[in-house]
Amino acid sequence: MTPLALLVVHRDDMGMRFGGDHPTDQRRHQLAVALCRETGLFDLPGVAYEAPPPPLNDGELSRVFTAAFIRAVHRYSDNPILAAAPEAAQWGIGGDNNAYPEMHNDSALVSAATGAAADAVGSGRARRAFVPAAGAHHGTHNRAWGFGIYNETAVAVQWLLDAGLERVAYIDLDVHHGNGTQWIFYENPRVMTVSVHESGRHLFPGSGFPQETGGPGAQGFSANLALPPFSGNDAYRRAMAEFVVPVVEAFAPDAIVTQCGVDHHHADPLAHMLTTMELYPELWRTLDQLADDVCGGRWIALGGGGYNPCLAPPRAWAALAHQMVGHAVTDPLPERWRNAALVLGCDAPARTWTEDTPPTAEPDRDRQVAVQVDDAIARSRLCLSPFWPTLR
Repeated sequence: MTPLALLVVHRDDMGMRFGGDHPTDQRRHQLAVALCRETGLFDLPGVAYEAPPPPLNDGELSRVFTAAFIRAVHRYSDNPILAAAPEAAQWGIGGDNNAYPEMHNDSALVSAATGAAADAVGSGRARRAFVPAAGAHHGTHNRAWGFGIYNETAVAVQWLLDAGLERVAYIDLDVHHGNGTQWIFYENPRVMTVSVHESGRHLFPGSGFPQETGGPGAQGFSANLALPPFSGNDAYRRAMAEFVVPVVEAFAPDAIVTQCGVDHHHADPLAHMLTTMELYPELWRTLDQLADDVCGGRWIALGGGGYNPCLAPPRAWAALAHQMVGHAVTDPLPERWRNAALVLGCDAPARTWTEDTPPTAEPDRDRQVAVQVDDAIARSRLCLSPFWPTLR
């Protein structure tokens, strides 16, 4: 049987519902999938759209997470008022991850979608898979963290390993360090975690420094590039060419999993980076070529950060899905999609794929940042060079 070119696993109501003015917003992935639909992605040969299976049960979740943590999530989901007690914090419940009814099911459902995508790629049913609602990457095996309960990126990696793939590369482009996924697999030489992010000196979660290169038995299998604040498109282009691509090529995985957060966009409210919409198609093309070069195209892409829900994430992630099947997109954006965005509360939806108002240049600052980017890339390559000679 010919494998699917692309499997998209999605349901519009997926995602966490922390409520209030919490930065998470389901419109990010809802509008991305709507744009895929209106631009004909799901009509292409070999592209399938599937709803997720039921939420992962506790036994399935225990392939990544501890039984005690799963019990705690159930407890605070069943009775959220208990999360007011101080002991809830040891599980990461409270604050950014406020407890609410159905919290467990919401996170277990996105995890199930991620697992289904990995099952499809790992079994050969699909060459590539995309889960736009997924991408939680801060939680560890026993703690929720950073707008997520169960770490969905770790589910994708573990499911691929369990499917029999020997080596999996995890690439995290979110502006925040992919700390949870790194620590879950920090001593596992079958997994290479690669994260490009704003430096933890300035941004949550305060980790992801180049010296974090892997634990006992897996030294050299954790790769971090901590970029300075105000890094823009050129910094990310160099990060891909001089760090991500050579590291993953050296590792030679059987599949890649990518967390494709776009919260490094200059208008994102939670970071200090200066990328623009024109960069994202370039990033996706690089990942596309990398997957083809190192692992026969086997690639699972997940969404991630992006906290201006009407601006960067929908167009970036829809463009990502099109790139995954090699389908070119054209301007203008469909009027029906723009009307749908208006209905969902987006003011003045974009008319083209890369429409953007770039940040104001500050020559002195930008020259200083360019020097800092040089230093960051050199440091990261140096820390990994004892393990991967091609980086010397």
